[in-house]
Amino acid sequence: MQSYTIGQAARLLGVSPDTARRWADAGRVATHRDAGGRRLIDGRDLAALSVEVARTGGEDDISYTSARNAFPGIVTAVKLGDVAAQVEIQAGPHRLVSLLTREAVEELGLEVGAEATARVKSTNVHIDRT
Repeated sequence: MQSYTIGQAARLLGVSPDTARRWADAGRVATHRDAGGRRLIDGRDLAALSVEVARTGGEDDISYTSARNAFPGIVTAVKLGDVAAQVEIQAGPHRLVSLLTREAVEELGLEVGAEATARVKSTNVHIDRT
């Protein structure tokens, strides 16, 4: 399972590193330390927090924008069918859902907690694994 530093988590949540640190200190999300002493958040825990933040709002009321229609975020759900799949990404306050092939999901290694970028053009959403 992928883990994220406080700074990476803050970027994916659309908040400042100080806010992410305060949320961790308050027990809103569990952290652990790596060998270097950095605080890390497990991908699944970060995915759950990102859904909660989107639903309830964060502490900071920040204006969001996407450059070139790219939405970096974290995968919060993957539903696999025989041929097709549905992937949900929480990108700050934005929830994006993409329908794509099961093969693409498997090739990209998309799973809950993985960092990914949704790219939007018209009504199509393409997912890039980062």
